[in-house]
Amino acid sequence: MSQRQLCRENRSNSSHWIGGIVKECVVFNASAGKKMENRVNGRGQSKGFDRMKNFVLMATVLATALFGMSIASRAATLVANIDVSSQTMTVSKYGQVLYRWSVSTARPGYFTPRGSYRPQWTARMWYSRKYDNSPMPYSVFFHGGFAIHGTGAVRNLGRPASHGCVRLHPANAATFYTMVNEVGFGNTRIVVTN
Repeated sequence: MSQRQLCRENRSNSSHWIGGIVKECVVFNASAGKKMENRVNGRGQSKGFDRMKNFVLMATVLATALFGMSIASRAATLVANIDVSSQTMTVSKYGQVLYRWSVSTARPGYFTPRGSYRPQWTARMWYSRKYDNSPMPYSVFFHGGFAIHGTGAVRNLGRPASHGCVRLHPANAATFYTMVNEVGFGNTRIVVTN
């Protein structure tokens, strides 16, 4: 069986081979007396192969994008690191430190929970039901009744003085409260360490 192939090259901007060279080939099968046409890209691969390759490429890109989004959604945009030993709170956004503030955490006889948390809810102004209706402006609750909030007892910032909450200067609490509500609870992480 003898076959003869005649080809010509065309520049193409088609979806099958963008900006590449497409060979249009006609194969003559002398024994069968038939003319068979085949479009081949510049590497000798058929149009069907290009379609399959494009499909696999698009599926890979889509899977990577979805997987990347799920990883990115786990990484917090806004992170508040509370260091109990130094009585400081460092606020970072996208890994860049924006603020470092003095705080008051639990005084002796009380505790501030350690761990990594997401905000559960916020309140522009909250009054403690447990501790004599004490005002808690700009509260960001992160573990049950524990919150990061403003305090009027600014003279105690930098040393343990609370019943377990993380106290801030009211202006700093307002800044943090606003940031949490802007980026969302799911994009905020609160980390309390010794």
